[in-house]
This record gives sequence, structure tokens and C-alpha cells, in this order.
Amino acid sequence: MMKIIPPKPFFYKSGDKAVLLLHSFTSNTNDMKKLGRYLQKNNYSCYGLLYSGHGLTAEELLTYRPSDWWQDVLNGYQVLKDEGFEKIAVIGLSLGGVFALKVSQELEVNGVVTMSVPIHREANFLQKRVFHYAKRYKQLEGKKEAQINLEIKHLQNMSIDSLVEFQQLIDITMDKLSLITSPISILYGELDEPLYKESAEVIFQSAATNQKIMKGYPNSKHLMTLGDDINEVNKDILTFLNDLTW
Repeated sequence: MMKIIPPKPFFYKSGDKAVLLLHSFTSNTNDMKKLGRYLQKNNYSCYGLLYSGHGLTAEELLTYRPSDWWQDVLNGYQVLKDEGFEKIAVIGLSLGGVFALKVSQELEVNGVVTMSVPIHREANFLQKRVFHYAKRYKQLEGKKEAQINLEIKHLQNMSIDSLVEFQQLIDITMDKLSLITSPISILYGELDEPLYKESAEVIFQSAATNQKIMKGYPNSKHLMTLGDDINEVNKDILTFLNDLTW
């Protein structure tokens, strides 16, 4: 059996402006490393946190709840504060983007960037994501197909309470979009499901700030930070950050 080395948080230090980077659900900090390195080269200090249970087995992942992951986000924000950063922007991908919206609703931030954010997700869709993640992880561990199928069957019997809670967290966050007063950039991939373009439009219409941008990328699917438009996405995020009033 192959032992998989779990990913870790990263801190790329540079200038006195900080960026909190939030990866997507069932993924990990690797989503955000290229963007983090790019921003570091351009004088931004970047902290990429890892949500509890992420990068581990699906069974372990499901023992944590959105409240744990939100606490991870709050802790990440605090890491930057403790390092002496006064100026903080937040960037999130997919469900990390939901957290980025929540951060901008509840904490002081200079700006917020969301990528591929859903305004609604059913718990059973999230569960499918977990199964997909589980299968990939077990294949990497070198398990045989029959063993994998058996373990996924067991996984199907695990409680999805935490995923129902996640569905509710997304809904609550979307109900409070009018609390967003920080400048916001809302990005989506045009090759992604239509839901994400619709979501971007709702967030754009509902955010209370008058400093807002929405943009679709023609060659991007869901994972925009690692897709074919990566250079343009990185450049646009940098331009947005440079234009903020820090």
C-alpha cells in the first residue's frame, strides 16, 4: 500500500500586503500554489491554508464539518494578523470562494476575489464529489478495484450531516451578499457548468459595493487556477489587487 503524503498549508512571504488563499472542497492547497507564487513575485505575501481532513482519506474528510473548515479560515486570517499584516485581501476557489464571501461579510478585508462559486449546492451533489475524491485517493493508494468498490459502499452509509450543513452554509452566505462592501472581482470559467455563470451574475448584482468586476474565461473549466487561462486569470487578479485602496 502506498502512503500518500498529505499536502500542507503554505506561506509565501513578500510585501506588507497579505492575501488569504482558500482552496476548493475535497481539494487542497495545490490549487492555489501557482497563484500564490505569482502574487509573491509581485510583492504580495500569500497564506494558503488547508481545511481539516482535506488531503486525507474521504472517510477522515467526512468526520469534519463546515464549522471546522470555517474555523480553519478564521485561524488563517488570524495567522496573517499575528504576523503583523494590517492589509488583507481574500481569494477563494469554488467552495473556498463561498468562504471568501463569508470572510468579506464578517471580517475586515481590503478586497475579495471569487472563482467558480456556486450560489447553491445540494448535499447529494457534494456527496458525489466526496465519492469521486474517495475513488481517486484509493486508486493512488494502489488499492484494487474490488476493494475500492467495497470501501465506497461503506462510505455511502456514512452520515451526510456535514454536507447538509454545507448546503445550508452556502445558502446563508448567499442570503447575505448585500453585506459585502469591499471591492470584489467575480470570475468564472465559460467551459464550466452554466450554474457558475448564473451564480457570478447573482453575486455581482447583489454585492453592495460599487467596486465590482465580473469576468468569464473562454478556455477555463472549474479549476481556474490551474486551467488554460491561468496566465490571464493571474494577471487579472494582480491588476485587481493593485487597483485596491490599501
